[in-house]
Amino acid sequence: MIIFYFISNLFKSGSKPNANNGTTSPATTNYKPSTNLFPHGQLLSLYVYLSEKENFTEFDNSSYLVWKYNKLRYGSWEDGPNADGTRSKSHSFNISENVQNNGSLYLHVYICKHGISPDPNSRHYQSLGVIHQMKSIYRKKRLHKASNLITGKTEVHADLLPKTENEKPEIISYWHPNLTINLLDDHTSWVEGSVPAPLNQFVKFDGQGHYFPVIFLNDYWNLNSDYMPVNSSVETLHLNLIYGPLSLIKWQFFASQTTQNPWTALMGGDQQTDDEKDSMKQMLLETNPYLIGLTICVSLLHSVFEFLAFKNDIQFWNSRKSLEGLSVRSVFFGVVQSVIVLLYVLDNDTNTMIIISCLVGLGIDAWKITKVMKVELRSIPRISIQDRATYEESPTKEYDRMAFKYLSWALFPMFACYTVYSLLYHEHKGWYSFCLGICYGFLLMFGFIMMTPQLFINYKMKSIAHLPWRMLTYKALNTFIDDIFAFIIKMPTLYRIGCLRDDLARQSGQNDEESSSPTAIENKKDK
Repeated sequence: MIIFYFISNLFKSGSKPNANNGTTSPATTNYKPSTNLFPHGQLLSLYVYLSEKENFTEFDNSSYLVWKYNKLRYGSWEDGPNADGTRSKSHSFNISENVQNNGSLYLHVYICKHGISPDPNSRHYQSLGVIHQMKSIYRKKRLHKASNLITGKTEVHADLLPKTENEKPEIISYWHPNLTINLLDDHTSWVEGSVPAPLNQFVKFDGQGHYFPVIFLNDYWNLNSDYMPVNSSVETLHLNLIYGPLSLIKWQFFASQTTQNPWTALMGGDQQTDDEKDSMKQMLLETNPYLIGLTICVSLLHSVFEFLAFKNDIQFWNSRKSLEGLSVRSVFFGVVQSVIVLLYVLDNDTNTMIIISCLVGLGIDAWKITKVMKVELRSIPRISIQDRATYEESPTKEYDRMAFKYLSWALFPMFACYTVYSLLYHEHKGWYSFCLGICYGFLLMFGFIMMTPQLFINYKMKSIAHLPWRMLTYKALNTFIDDIFAFIIKMPTLYRIGCLRDDLARQSGQNDEESSSPTAIENKKDK
């Protein structure tokens, strides 16, 4: 995200200023530094209206007015009941039948210089003394129908069930009662057409060397898990408003997090799940800032180690001439595992970057098959796959067969038990999603078992010289980094178990390395 941000700014800085940025026309564009229309300490009046219309005009109807507050001081951080510049307002209101049936609801916020009316038809109205911001305070979510495949029952609320009978997921309106009205306290001399993205979406110019103060309607800290569905059973909604000043640094953070970046939209970054967003917010709220900083540094190392592991893995298999001591069946299982993961992320609407990563991993695993087997394309056409001589003539093939034979005794019963458990106690969108879910869940929980064939071969051959230790070392370091994230970021229990299982497997591999080293073998011979 940071890289895309700097690239977009690079292209923006290299182009001519956009004359249509803001509210001016090309004929009145001013490329000189502009000043804030509201001086520091200016007395202000706040008007907040609720309406079902995007374009609000009912200023004379007091039933739409939610909050009016006079004599606010612009840029003051010390006044108010709490001596921090904030004010608060709680409001309850009845909703119409249209709103109950996925109708829109808008919050219109007007901040005016004291004595000026927000109504354009009023004689006290001045266009340069009024700033307006509007926000749809409903959140639309896609509701996927899931049910128990045996009983047909679901935990979805009964009022929502009729809307989920269609094949496509239904979009449902959700409500959160909290919203913060922030007035940016900043007097930066912005130049029209040169305001960096995404801030340029908020700063508006008058074409005469001035710009309007920014009203930022902030709902960033509203967790998605706290949103409630709005349907025919909901008659009254509650709204908690907080007004307060906002610094430039915080505004830049909130704007970058809440505004869709065109680069991330192109790469599918807008498909981030609600749970992922909540996990990030909870990490920022509950984690020590120093630990967050350490996590950022360590995550950069994680990316470096991942690239080095990827690079050394390809180099190892590309230069490998002998397959003695390597589990070929594990390579085939890796392809099956990559296919299951790819189908699972496609079924769960994961963002494009993750899908591309899975495709690359699948391609690498499929390429490994050509390195461990003789793959030929016959004329029919058909593909011929045969064992290589270095694998056929060595005891590795027999050890590999024995390892998977013993492994199947434990693997198949556990898979059957997990399937029955998931079928009885979990909800699924359909049989296809059920099959993918149990395969992926089983791999995540018991995938470490598939590391045992290679350990068995190492034990039988009393050697580990054939293993790609550079790649394994980088992956071991990344496993340690994953453990750090498991303690900081809220994540599913299965993923935590996955981190633990990787640690156990790495430790087993380390113990196997020590027991198979030449020194250890010589000690056994001496005994």
